[in-house]
Amino acid sequence: MTTAPVMKATAVTHPLRGTVLVLISAASFGTTLIFTQRAIDGGVTLSALLLYRYIFGTILLGLVAGGVRQVLAVGERKWRLLLIGGLAQTAIAGLTVGAVTRIPAASVAFLFYTYPTWVALLAIVRRTETVDRWNAAALALSLAGIVTIVGNPVASNLDPRGVALALTAAVVYAVLIPWLAKIQDKLKPAAAMTWIALGAAICFLVAALVLQTPLMPVTSALLINAGALALIATTLAFTTFLAGLAILGPVRTSIVSTVEPFWTALLAGLVLGQAVGPRTWIGGAMIAAAMLVLQRKRATSA
Repeated sequence: MTTAPVMKATAVTHPLRGTVLVLISAASFGTTLIFTQRAIDGGVTLSALLLYRYIFGTILLGLVAGGVRQVLAVGERKWRLLLIGGLAQTAIAGLTVGAVTRIPAASVAFLFYTYPTWVALLAIVRRTETVDRWNAAALALSLAGIVTIVGNPVASNLDPRGVALALTAAVVYAVLIPWLAKIQDKLKPAAAMTWIALGAAICFLVAALVLQTPLMPVTSALLINAGALALIATTLAFTTFLAGLAILGPVRTSIVSTVEPFWTALLAGLVLGQAVGPRTWIGGAMIAAAMLVLQRKRATSA
């Protein structure tokens, strides 16, 4: 039994609300690069940053959910959220970091953002959602927009290991999205995400201990940037993502989420002083067109 029929009915009623929630989520996720770069510039190790991000995120999500009682109200599903969700978050982070050490970041960005394609393929294979011409057109526009923003990812000198790591991260995320849509049914998004964040924190702690990565001292750069990541890129990003996912379903949610690299590029220009050229604006316009196609689809089917 799947939750697809429920999500489809909800999407007809409140499609715009779901789209706005996912756009807020994408903008929030888009701050990840900014705070990560600031932390690294401040001498913070990536392992420490990820660990404290999810420790702080667990606390904040628990507060947003309404406290310990509401978090425990998740019931038996908490163990799957803790284990599978936590491991998936850790795997995605690890695979992405591993890919960046082997191939250019732009190539990693493009390869990772193929995940809407994998989500659509999974939906077709499992017959959980209908992928019609509107979805296909929106998917093509969003992917074309990403190519425009990050540049041509096709190069003969790309390390196959880096490509494999980035694509694996995309596939893991593509599998995680419909799983989240199903397991979070009738749960508070913040309560469900609290367990996932806790699972990720445990995984990063174990990894740091095994690899003997220094997690101290706790500097102001670590506290400020990990706190910002926990508040914006974890608590706000994931709660709005899960809320939007419950309304739109996996395929539409993943397509709308492709606006994230556009937000990241804009923030990098505003905060880090990186150049924002015409490619960014053209790519952003193409992704925006994909959002309009999705809204047009819903308007014609209403």
